[in-house]
Amino acid sequence: MTRMLICALLVMGTLLGLAGIDLVLPALPLLAGWPGGDAARAQLVIAAYVVGAMAGMLLFGTLAARFDRRFLLVGAMAAFGVLSGLSVLVTDLDLLIVLRAGQGLAGSAPAVFAPGIIRRLFDEVGAMRALALLGSIEAIAPGAAPLAGAALIAWAGWQAPFVAIALAALLVLVCLTAGLGILPGGRVEKRQGGSYGRLLRDPVFLRYGLSHGGVLGGLLIFVFGAPVTITAGMSGSMGDFVVMQAIGVTLFAVTANLAGGLARRFGIERMISIGTAMAFLSGILLLIFGWTGGGPVWMLSLLFAPMNIGLGLRGPPGFLRAIMAGGGDDDRASALVILFITGISSAGTALLAPFITLGLPALTLAVALVQAVGLATLILLPRLPD
Repeated sequence: MTRMLICALLVMGTLLGLAGIDLVLPALPLLAGWPGGDAARAQLVIAAYVVGAMAGMLLFGTLAARFDRRFLLVGAMAAFGVLSGLSVLVTDLDLLIVLRAGQGLAGSAPAVFAPGIIRRLFDEVGAMRALALLGSIEAIAPGAAPLAGAALIAWAGWQAPFVAIALAALLVLVCLTAGLGILPGGRVEKRQGGSYGRLLRDPVFLRYGLSHGGVLGGLLIFVFGAPVTITAGMSGSMGDFVVMQAIGVTLFAVTANLAGGLARRFGIERMISIGTAMAFLSGILLLIFGWTGGGPVWMLSLLFAPMNIGLGLRGPPGFLRAIMAGGGDDDRASALVILFITGISSAGTALLAPFITLGLPALTLAVALVQAVGLATLILLPRLPD
């Protein structure tokens, strides 16, 4: 029961960090109408949050070696709530962008600490199941949060999402403070000489981190580019995209929650390999579909399905093995894996942007190349010793 309560606290904190992006998205058109504002500057409200979160991941990964993780979590949630509350009071877009960068930095703490804490609470299979549950909830949140944000704005204006985030942060802060005694305490014990540089030079860590980043990064590149491709290049609608996403998220959630039992039966490395190969196969099938003239929009859901299943099968065991490959440097390893995912998906989307008008051929080529990188790192780099 204690372990489940800890997991619930970590889920609450992680979801709050995600809400900082997804719940605020519907407010961007209103923020663009502020004095001196425009659509491009309004986008910086999201971009600043993402940049702050990336910096926060590196920062908290380092701080965990020097300070008690429990107090870092509480302090980060307190700062997150204060910055969210201050965002309601401002009327200057530049000041809001600065506050959002700080908000993203503070909100990244639970995502960095959660995998390492979970690893220490459970055995391998139990940790995979806990990570699968966390990943399933995180996968659902981006679809549900913008709808909730739009409803809040329609009810109470652009400030409503920020008020909701501030109140949720207060709730999480109270829960974390009340549960401080059950959270694993102390500083993280790390291998002597632990650093980001050591991890980036470690081929075993890179095997798991980059392959995970390639599989999930390739999937996200496809998701980010699919709306334009479906509506502009395939005469589809956003309804088609929503259906594809709903099918994909469902398949991921189901297979991710089965991954622990399957890994126990067939082996962790085998599940990582099968999942990575399925994601690569999906990328190749989409590439063939795109470069042979395409077809009905519903085919995307069919061809995209193996990528979601593959991520579900390899996601929890792959992430866990990446943390284990950190040699005790759990929080830095977790931060780097998340940064690999964010960096690959962001860079791929940015590089694809000038060619997105070419439609499905350009999008599927980018996805297939990234999935190939994920598979190649898994094949070429050494695995974690049994």
